[in-house]
Amino acid sequence: MIVDVQPQEIAIALTEDDRLQEVAREKRDQDNFAVGNIYYGRVKKVMPALNAVFVDVGYEKEAFLHYLDLGSQYRTLHSYVTKAVSDRRRVPSMTKIQRQAEVGKEGQIADVLKVGDPILVQVSKEPINTKGPRLTAEISIAGRNIVLIPFADSVMVSQKIKREAERQRLRQLMLSIKPQGFGIIVRTVAEDKRAAELDNELRLLLERWDQTVKSLQQREPVSLVSEEMGRTLGIIRDVLSPDFTSIQINDKDIYDEVRHYLELIAPESAKIVKLYQGTQPIFDHFDITRQMKTGLGRTVGFKHGGYLIIDKTEALFSIDVNSGSKKIYEDQEENAYQFNMLAADELVHQLRLRDIGGIIIVDFIDMDSKDHQQQLYDYVRKLMERDRAKHNVLPLSKFGLMQITRQRVRPAVEMQVEETCPTCMGKGRIQPSILFTDQVEETCAHMAAEHGRGMKLHLHPYVYAYVSRGLLFSLKSRWFFRYGVQVIENQALGMLEMRFYDADGNIVSHKHDEPKAEAKKEVKAEVKQEEKPEVKPEKKPETKPETKPEAKPEAKAEATKNQPVQSAPSTPNTPNSPNTPSAPKAPKKKPKKAKAESAKSEPAKAEQPVNQEAPAKAGNPIKPEKPATEDKAVAAEEPAPKKKATRKSTKKAAKPAPVEPAEKSQAETKAPAAVKKRARKKKTEQPAQETTANPENAEKA
Repeated sequence: MIVDVQPQEIAIALTEDDRLQEVAREKRDQDNFAVGNIYYGRVKKVMPALNAVFVDVGYEKEAFLHYLDLGSQYRTLHSYVTKAVSDRRRVPSMTKIQRQAEVGKEGQIADVLKVGDPILVQVSKEPINTKGPRLTAEISIAGRNIVLIPFADSVMVSQKIKREAERQRLRQLMLSIKPQGFGIIVRTVAEDKRAAELDNELRLLLERWDQTVKSLQQREPVSLVSEEMGRTLGIIRDVLSPDFTSIQINDKDIYDEVRHYLELIAPESAKIVKLYQGTQPIFDHFDITRQMKTGLGRTVGFKHGGYLIIDKTEALFSIDVNSGSKKIYEDQEENAYQFNMLAADELVHQLRLRDIGGIIIVDFIDMDSKDHQQQLYDYVRKLMERDRAKHNVLPLSKFGLMQITRQRVRPAVEMQVEETCPTCMGKGRIQPSILFTDQVEETCAHMAAEHGRGMKLHLHPYVYAYVSRGLLFSLKSRWFFRYGVQVIENQALGMLEMRFYDADGNIVSHKHDEPKAEAKKEVKAEVKQEEKPEVKPEKKPETKPETKPEAKPEAKAEATKNQPVQSAPSTPNTPNSPNTPSAPKAPKKKPKKAKAESAKSEPAKAEQPVNQEAPAKAGNPIKPEKPATEDKAVAAEEPAPKKKATRKSTKKAAKPAPVEPAEKSQAETKAPAAVKKRARKKKTEQPAQETTANPENAEKA
């Protein structure tokens, strides 16, 4: 057993023949709601449909208590707790407590508990994933050889003790020494133990119960009453056997605690506890770190190139067996059988190592032989006999799947095997690696200036080997004599990663960590942005005033032609000329031709808007009709129109004719010049009275 004590957590590893078998981790100075902790809680919800209640014990999620976990003596326990809390001066006697009616196995929890009731409970299953702890009201205090159960008043012997004579001896012994009001469970390790040894342990458990009651009297609901001994002592209590050869611990306080506990429960085993004082990390020294990284990944290999793929889901664990590219036998059936037998060894090892619980589905390589399937099933059952957790193994199904259920009381062990590059922080670009030693030396100088000499620098074994070259003239020696920094190799670090420790074993940060920490935050933010789907904001429709698109030259000519104008002056001007008088507003008219043609026909169209010609087709260029000199001569012959006629013409044009579609043929848009001359001639032959109505215009004309 190797115990690695760190400021934040304690890690325990069990090895057998130098092979890692179990790993356990425990946070320090933190309530982990571990199995065995006793809480004074309060009922928050009653769920008749589940026949259970949810209890507040201080965890972020409410704990679950089923009706069957109340125990037959719950009413007696509740009466005792009420009496102990009401009189805080002394501990009530277990012999004087009045027995209450037992709780039957069939009933409703609403008849026993209601919302707001205080209740004394114990954790039976730690919080896992999204679920809170599971509780029981049958309080028990576990020892190495026996388990003390208040209010049970019975003796039970482990079924794993096969000899009937030994079972009877232990039962009679415990009945003679147990006090009234307590029940006892004799564990398997108590076989062949002396009466004095069992009596001493019983006295220790009774003292723990008295301390629990005294702690209860000083607490209010929703608080921790009694904490189970640490995982280190708990594992020693549960698995210690004569086969243990060594217990290595790297912390003096934990070493003294373990040694004192062993002197109480197994004095002959106290000598195997040893204090590790090496400079190398204890897990590296015993090859634990390497085995954890090779055995706790998603893919785990075994002999002859085969491997397992282990995936975790919310409901179960799935394990897939693969043979790889190698073959043991040429025959396919025999080859599949041999690989499945090898995979079974690694499968059982992984269940213990990771402490996998719940439902496990194993997909073995398909085998047609029924004998091979039965032999594989028997072999797995034989290997699982050494597992301390309760389990059940089913034969292979017709699909080649094996179903295993295993007791789960705490989350499975998980470890991040992949390493993020400490130099580039996952970006993929780093400084030249040859300059890493220069950066380390610069950091050593900073650390010596800030914290003084005596620091410990941990480096990857490859980098450690590089800086150790040259004995007295190595970088390792130079840093020690110049800055007082001791260099130690650490397998848990990345290739280009350094970590400083003070004399007390605490990690010391330095200035170079600040930019790296910022880089880590940036990388995490970038990864989160990449993982999120890109959502484009919805563009709101812009409410713009209805504007016509910019017209082509032909369309512009039509737009200018739509506006009515005053009587044209004698000198012909273009529509954009500054000398052109401003025209009054009038309704739109039919589309017209080009700019040049609009300037010629303005006076005539002001009088007779109905005689307008068809608009030109959009997109077709309009050919020039005649030279400007001829237009001037025609304009001089035209008489000036009267204002009244202009008003009448505008009134007539109030209802413009519907615009003809632009898809007219090119022949329609191009009228012959002869037709246009006849139209002009008719306009000039109007009565003289219309011309004399406006004498000024007549004179100008």
